[in-house]
Amino acid sequence: MTRIQKTVLILVALIAIVLGLTFSKVLNGPRQADSAQLLEAGIVLLPQGRPLPALSLTDQDGQPVALQSLTGKWSLVFFGYTFCPDICPTTLAQLRQLESQLPPATRERLQVVMVSVDPQRDTPAQLKQYLAFFDPDYRGLTGELADIQRLANTLGIPFIPGDPSRENYTVDHSGNLALLGPDGTQRGFVRAPLNVAKLAERLPLLVETQP
Repeated sequence: MTRIQKTVLILVALIAIVLGLTFSKVLNGPRQADSAQLLEAGIVLLPQGRPLPALSLTDQDGQPVALQSLTGKWSLVFFGYTFCPDICPTTLAQLRQLESQLPPATRERLQVVMVSVDPQRDTPAQLKQYLAFFDPDYRGLTGELADIQRLANTLGIPFIPGDPSRENYTVDHSGNLALLGPDGTQRGFVRAPLNVAKLAERLPLLVETQP
């Protein structure tokens, strides 16, 4: 075998190795989120991230929280209230069920945030006690009604405040969730009613592959 033939064989072998490694990386690498697959799970993505208003609310420990600090993780933001008779306990129970079905890598990059639409009754202590029933790691936010309405309207999940003059009043609100990215901008929505099985399958494709 001539020197040229040996050189050609070596080059061919090197190319084969590179192609093999590339192909293996494609097969074994994380699957990318497909918008159609996400939509089947009720996840609707926005064309681009939507910034949150420059507001500060109060968490369940009574500490001020700037909305711009909701970074570092993906956030599922739910607008509800502790005196809610139906949508809220159902949604929070479904989110607890969803988290139990997610892989650890996804759970580590995800947090649940409940923003009260009934700040008159939902004190930080009330929120903390209520959320602990579902998961003590859930974050609760309350504050001035005008600020909460501004946030809800910005995220495209408006609500109609209740009438505090009426006993046992209720608040008309949506079961949809706002989806925030690790950069603190709104990336989309999760539509109600939640499909826990499909969300458990498709949410990791988004959370683990998108920055």
